[in-house]
Amino acid sequence: MDYEYSDLVAQAKDWAKEVTESSWATEIQLNALLEYDARTPDALFTDNASRPLIVAFLGGTGVGKSTLLNRLAGKEIARTGVVRPTSKEVTLFHHESIRIAHLPRLPTDKIKIAEHSEDSNKQIIWIDMPDFDSTEQSNQELVLEWLPHIDVLIYVVSPERYRDNKAWQILKAEGGKHAWIFVLNQSDRGQPEQYQDFIKQLEKAGFSNPLVYQSCCAVDKSSKQIDEFDTLRATLQSLATENTIQQLELRGLQVRKAELSKLLQSSLNLLGPSTVTEEAITFWESQWRELQRLILDASALPIQQMAAYYALQSSELADKTTAPYLHLRLWDKWAQARFDDALDALVLQVNHLQLPVLPIKKLLLPIRENSEKIVEEKTLLSVRKALIKPGNIIQRSLIKIAQFAEVVLPISAMGWVGYQVFIEFYESSLEDIPHYVGTDFAINSTMLIAIAWLFPYFLQKKLKPSVEKAALKGLNYG
Repeated sequence: MDYEYSDLVAQAKDWAKEVTESSWATEIQLNALLEYDARTPDALFTDNASRPLIVAFLGGTGVGKSTLLNRLAGKEIARTGVVRPTSKEVTLFHHESIRIAHLPRLPTDKIKIAEHSEDSNKQIIWIDMPDFDSTEQSNQELVLEWLPHIDVLIYVVSPERYRDNKAWQILKAEGGKHAWIFVLNQSDRGQPEQYQDFIKQLEKAGFSNPLVYQSCCAVDKSSKQIDEFDTLRATLQSLATENTIQQLELRGLQVRKAELSKLLQSSLNLLGPSTVTEEAITFWESQWRELQRLILDASALPIQQMAAYYALQSSELADKTTAPYLHLRLWDKWAQARFDDALDALVLQVNHLQLPVLPIKKLLLPIRENSEKIVEEKTLLSVRKALIKPGNIIQRSLIKIAQFAEVVLPISAMGWVGYQVFIEFYESSLEDIPHYVGTDFAINSTMLIAIAWLFPYFLQKKLKPSVEKAALKGLNYG
């Protein structure tokens, strides 16, 4: 089993369930994807490394497919007769060494198993399918249940029934999922023109160069009668190799993946084309810009009042008991009404674009109901962030430099003054008549130290961001 393929099918079904649960599409619309059959021929076996080739006879009532299987087996293992429909069960004919681990979910009385010991057919499981054109629904269900497990389908027709409409429906539906071999049975009753017409019909159905054999299972047939049964058996035995079976598996998986891709694309189309979705997004962006401008203009005064309040009560932003509920002024009934109008316009635009409306309404409902709370939380969070880091990065950097200079410059100035006093004292002590620094030096030194401290202090005060402006910035951003 190709686990990559089975995973793809599982993911596709999960996506389909999510889409239906979200009301983007109905279960009826996605039924083909939800009920997609991921089974393959190797699903019948636990050991897929050396599994046999699974060959099934498919055909309408009375075409002789059970007779063909009996002829292959050399004994009667499939029921034949005049009762219609003749085949009402699935008959499996395989080598006694083969063990089938999993059978389709069907009643055991609908499956007949016969074994043989011939080594020439050891790598082939023969299956006689029920008559799919019968009026009994159970027969059709049996055929459809077994089809995913088949490698090679031998489609058996008779000269009278090779144009059967039900048969062509199965041919078109199953197409490249299997390898096909066609048998015009009861050739003793047909004409050469019917054989050629059958080939033309197959080519019209998409089968290029189909393998078509004629057979005659009559006991009293003449030597001139066309019977390619031995060639048919040899062809099947040549296909029953490990390499051929792997190639059939790979080809079948490629066809199934292509079918799944096509089914997914048709399911995606139910959600609307991507260009329409982009148009809806563009429409909402324009609506939101207009709504944002309108609300900001109407909220200018409340925002200024809140900024002034938060500048004084920045430590109590989340405490409504100390705030005069100023945050409620940002999103009042008028703002809620304008917001609802914008959402309603979006829903109308989605409906105009023929996109599913119900899931859009479901997505917008919690936004409608919680819009006031969302605005409040986002606003308070933005204010907190703005007050934690007021101003811009240049201001904050210059303030840090000023704070550093406020300490370093006065210390440096005092160090320089102290050094000058020490040098003057030392030189004076070496002279006969000592002298000391005068009043002018003391005044100048004091002024130098004061300026060294005052300049960074003044710069720091002037660069300090306004808490009110920071709160205003946070409110506008929120």
